Amino acid sequence: MNDYMLTENWSAGSLLRFAFPTIAMMIFMGLYTLVDTIFVAQFVNTDALSAMNIVCPVVNIIVGLGTMFAAGANAIVSRKMGAGKVQEAKEDFTLLVLTGAVMGFLILLGGLMGTKHIVSALGASGLLFPYCSDYLTVLFFFVPANILQILFSNLFVTAGKPGLGLGLSVLAGVANIILDYIFLVPCGLGIRGAALGTGFGYLIPTAAGLVYFAGRKKGLSFTRPKLNWAVIRESCFNGSSEMVGQLAAAVTTFLFNRTMMNLLGENGVAAITIVIYSQFLLNTLFIGYSIGVAPVIGFCYGNNDDVQQKRVFSISMGFLAAVSILTFAVSRLGGPYLAQLFADDSSPVCQIAAEGFAVFSFSFLFCGLNIFTSAMFTALSNGTVSAVLSLLRTFGLLTAGILLLPRIWGITGVWLAVPAAEGIMFAVSAACLFHYRNRYSY
Repeated sequence: MNDYMLTENWSAGSLLRFAFPTIAMMIFMGLYTLVDTIFVAQFVNTDALSAMNIVCPVVNIIVGLGTMFAAGANAIVSRKMGAGKVQEAKEDFTLLVLTGAVMGFLILLGGLMGTKHIVSALGASGLLFPYCSDYLTVLFFFVPANILQILFSNLFVTAGKPGLGLGLSVLAGVANIILDYIFLVPCGLGIRGAALGTGFGYLIPTAAGLVYFAGRKKGLSFTRPKLNWAVIRESCFNGSSEMVGQLAAAVTTFLFNRTMMNLLGENGVAAITIVIYSQFLLNTLFIGYSIGVAPVIGFCYGNNDDVQQKRVFSISMGFLAAVSILTFAVSRLGGPYLAQLFADDSSPVCQIAAEGFAVFSFSFLFCGLNIFTSAMFTALSNGTVSAVLSLLRTFGLLTAGILLLPRIWGITGVWLAVPAAEGIMFAVSAACLFHYRNRYSY
């Protein structure tokens, strides 16, 4: 990311153009994630789909670690580049990439040794246990690549190459879809084939990132790192809200699965899987925009450019309002059709999911502001506020909803948990933004 791009006078059009590659990248990631689950449901069965959600907490933790380093590194590197400390930014970047790689290999080793114990702890039924074990075992081999591809995908934006990140994500997604089909249909590898397709998809942006940053001579690139524990701690702390969000997702997914298993068995777990994966796709506009503009917010803060900071914030509020209404409408009207992509419209799984969308869709009116607010405070290097907001939204309020509302309204209470949590959090996020408006000049 060169200085000219970051110091221009931002308008709605220029800011959206700048964030567009990241938004498109996230949308495509959501699409190929959805296709991955559709293939499993259609070419294996809905029990395999349920198994993917049973082990989803493990995936959440791994993605959370990668996102933590990526968000923290983005905040540190963009701030130091904005302050003109380019060499120091390069050293910190290299150190954090190495740390992420080492962490990935440690998880790989530990995961392979304890796969069966992990699956048992996640509450897999006897019917789902073999699917869960097969899927998770394969995924563990690709943990280092998963963490590194998250890092590189985010830091391509900071390096001034958001289009490269988009292109690689598209390539990885296309490869994932093609390999899913090959492994599932001609090869007949079942759920292990879906895991292999996903894993090979991780390798593409990882390999490209290593080659790109190793061969680059100007701007953000690999250099000889300096072991600086303070930088690692700051990165973890600044990105802790993203990590907290994924850890909370792991816990709440576990609670959703357990609740649905108790109420409706494997069909209920399959239905909640459809809604959760569809939610990720519909949230990608918010996530992509927040990630895309974070380097701009961090640069304006490091450069003390209050005029641009106010302009970026104002544009962001308008974008979030428009997309929130659009996403709500799509979910409300198109939810039943999304469910039919996974299962026959006459099946119990499809009917349960369609009924869930009717209630769940209200969450999209509120979640955009909540996602952006947490990401914004991360970009402003205020990890404390970001972590508290993320923890309250994704764990405190949602956990309370999952544990309490089904006791009152049964299945309807399960679907109400997310809209209730997002609605309360919307008020908290708005109050927090108002409170800190003078301190950060937005």
